[in-house]
Amino acid sequence: MNESMILLILAMGIVTYIPRVVPFLVFRGSVLPVFWQNVLKNVPYAILGALIVPAVFMTEGGFAFGAAGAAAAFAAAYLGWNVIFVVLCSILAVMGYGFFFG
Repeated sequence: MNESMILLILAMGIVTYIPRVVPFLVFRGSVLPVFWQNVLKNVPYAILGALIVPAVFMTEGGFAFGAAGAAAAFAAAYLGWNVIFVVLCSILAVMGYGFFFG
């Protein structure tokens, strides 16, 4: 690797690190209001929905594959499961649908 590539990687690391550490330094010791805590708890599910909904309509196996995965993901998210388990539930639902109906 040449020098400019190493400097570029270091600069990207610094630029990525700064926005992540500044909130911890600024808000250290303070508690967020309940409203903002609830908003931040739902951000992963909102992002997951934004990823799942377009994928339902663009699956290679057809709409039914996407609908099976989305239904499982939405059900698991409604139950309040962790995002990792929501994704795994969706994957298992699509695999099961493909096994029985594919």
